[in-house]
Order: sequence, then structure tokens, then C-alpha cells
Amino acid sequence: MTALRTLSARPRTLRIPVSLSWGIGLAFAAAVISGFSVWVNSYAVKDVRDPAVFTTAKNMMVGAALLAILLRPGVPAPALPKTWRKRSLLITLGVVGGSIPFVLFFEGLARSGPGNAAFIQKSLFLWVAILAIPLLGERIGRWQVAALGMLLVAQLLIGRPSSWRPGDGELLVLAATAFWTVETIVARRLLPEVGAALGATARMALGGALLFAYLVTQGKVDTLLSLNAEQLRWVLVTSVILLAYVGTWYSALRRAPATVVTSILALGAPITALLATWAGRPSPAAEQLVGYGVLAAALLIVAVATRRSGTVSEAAAA
Repeated sequence: MTALRTLSARPRTLRIPVSLSWGIGLAFAAAVISGFSVWVNSYAVKDVRDPAVFTTAKNMMVGAALLAILLRPGVPAPALPKTWRKRSLLITLGVVGGSIPFVLFFEGLARSGPGNAAFIQKSLFLWVAILAIPLLGERIGRWQVAALGMLLVAQLLIGRPSSWRPGDGELLVLAATAFWTVETIVARRLLPEVGAALGATARMALGGALLFAYLVTQGKVDTLLSLNAEQLRWVLVTSVILLAYVGTWYSALRRAPATVVTSILALGAPITALLATWAGRPSPAAEQLVGYGVLAAALLIVAVATRRSGTVSEAAAA
């Protein structure tokens, strides 16, 4: 009887199975959240106005929320990696994932315009695939290669750059994408051991602290502290979405190959477009609609080929 009382008193936690199938499903969920997030943020950033302040406020809030969840009473705190090398990789997630690339991206966005920046950032899946093969040992069959090519064609149809000659802005966005590529590789290597919760907390909490330090150097702390009620509501709403996205994305990376997860994330673009059309913006052009169709076909190939290949993620084998 005492044992039953003890068991019933223990806090219940949701445990998602560590399997490839769940990894693919979580990647699709992250893509849906990402598409919705971009749409909501397009309104929020107009109200908050300063992208650096807006991003810092969101990252700090999400970092604080993840810390509170990780260290909540009654639940054992997750163990840190035993080696300094693995601990340094946790720090790397905050530096290359949660701080520097955000500054580079928004500075590049201001100099290049949204079209070129979006195309460069959406090429993440390609750079991850190039690095995942030698650094993570991921195997890509002919169907996956075909799907990657289709994804590239889809991106060109959906929104090709207005100019192929990169300027300072495009180079900054490319640098940000390079940082996020490294983050993806590091996260895929580390998350099967430390778990998505600890990895996401390191990324957002440390990243938020570093972004705040950046605001200090730019003299923008007063702007952060003087946000009005409406701006704070936007920060709160977008922070909740970011919290869901980071948790889902890192959970997917723990379970599925990095190439698969980043390919599926491309689904976010048509979701954003559909929401924008629903909100009254012009409908996508015929070329873009073809691109969305090619993208959907590519992602179907990725999901089916990955399942049929019998690829076992490192997380599932752990």
C-alpha cells in the first residue's frame, strides 16, 4: 500500500518514444510550428520594431522557461555530460545556435531584403546534408539525393534571389546559416546522450544571455526595458511559439538523421504562404504553387525512403 502511494505521488512526465518514426513525426510538427511562427513574427516584429531587441526578449524568456521546466521541484535534474568535451558542445549550442547567428541574420536581413535572405536561410538542408555525411556518418540513398535536388528546385521556384551577386547583407545571412548548420550537426551528435530538454535549455538560456550582452554593447538595454504592454504581449505570444518549436525540433534531432529533419523543415514555407493568403495577402503565383507541389513530393520521398531504408538513429540505438 505504501509503495502504491509512493508511486502515485511521483510526478508524471510525458515520455515520447525514442524512435525514428517519432523523429520524422516530430520534424513535421516542428515544420508546422515554424511556418506558423514566421507568419506571427511578421506582425510582431513590426510592432516591436527593433529586431535585435525583439529576438533577445524572446530568447531570454524561452531560456528562463526552459530552466524553470528543467529544474522544477520534485523532478531530478538531468545529469551533465561526464566529459569536458561534451560540456563544451553544450556551450557551443548556445553560441552557434542561440546567439551569434541571430545577430548576423537580422543585420543581413536589414541590408539585403527578405527575398534573398529567405532563400539563403532556406538552403540549410543542403549544407547540413553536405556535413552530415562525413561528420555524422549519415547514409543518403539515391532517393534521398533525388529529394534533396527536388527541394533545391522547389526553393528556386518559390522564391529565387533577385540577384546572384552577393552583397554584404547576403554574406551575413550566409554566415548565420553556416552557424545554424554547425549547430544542427553538434545537436545531432550530442542530443542522443544529453536529451532534448538539456540541449534546448543550453541553447536558449546561454544564447539569451549572450544576446543581452550584445544589447549592452549596442546601448539598447533601455529599449528592451521600455517595451510597452502591447509589445510585451507580442513577445509573450511569440516566445510560447518559439518554446514549442525549439522543444519539438530538438526532440526530432534526437531521434532522426539531421538531413531528414532539416529537409522536412522546408515544409514551413508553404504553410506560411497559406496563412498569409488566408490573412488577405496576394495569392502565390503559379510558379510558386508548382514549387510547393515539388516540395511536397520531395518531403514525401524523404519520409518514405527514410522509413524503408531501415535507418536506425543513434538515439534509438542508445
